[in-house]
Amino acid sequence: MSLRNASPRVIRGRRMVACSLAAGALAALAGATVGAAPALATAAERTPCATVDIIAARASTEAEGFGVIGALAEEIQKGVKATVSKQAVKYPALLFPYEPSVIAGDEAIKRELTEEVERCPSQKIVLLGYSQGAQIVGDVLGGGGGNAGDGPQSAPASSSVTSHVVGVIQYGDPRHLPNLSFDVGTDPGATGLFPRLSNQSLQPFAADIQSYCDTGDPFCAKGNDLEAHLDYVEKYDKAADSFIIGRLKAAGIS
Repeated sequence: MSLRNASPRVIRGRRMVACSLAAGALAALAGATVGAAPALATAAERTPCATVDIIAARASTEAEGFGVIGALAEEIQKGVKATVSKQAVKYPALLFPYEPSVIAGDEAIKRELTEEVERCPSQKIVLLGYSQGAQIVGDVLGGGGGNAGDGPQSAPASSSVTSHVVGVIQYGDPRHLPNLSFDVGTDPGATGLFPRLSNQSLQPFAADIQSYCDTGDPFCAKGNDLEAHLDYVEKYDKAADSFIIGRLKAAGIS
């Protein structure tokens, strides 16, 4: 995939993710049990009770902050007249060890989503996640864990909280399930490394989600093409942005 039209920030971030993921390889996803540092969520560019709040979870190995999926958050902000705040989930985002990282991520995003809804009960929420970030975005809605390597089962956030979510984008979700109504990309029939359990369904949120998985992606499709896992921002941000803007309009936000 050409980088000709990508911003320098996206190019740098993509290269950093590529180098780190290549070094980490797939062995990391066997999961270790080493403890991880406590995870919290951090806010950026927020105003008190904006109409919409975007919560974004970066990919494995990306530096703390929004990561490359932050470019999509920025486009969504630009696409509506309403006030839109955004915040990045602060969690380890590690491949080594993966299991405690994703457990910490699940706890962090659940806490942040709950706190945001309690702070601003009229606000609508958009969730964005890439790779491990996509996994924790799904986990906050449907529950986490249950597979070897991604920790014990954990509950989703309360339905009174998740009901505020009006739009969700997942890029390269390791918990991808095949042929769901919200599966998009070149391999909608793929099964990820940590497939979601039957009691962790995202179907109640189907109208609000687009989950992108491309053929060969090692994480959402158990493939062997790391490049496929790195192209989502460049290939799909425009479509993802349009989808989220559409979901906001459906919620009465323009």
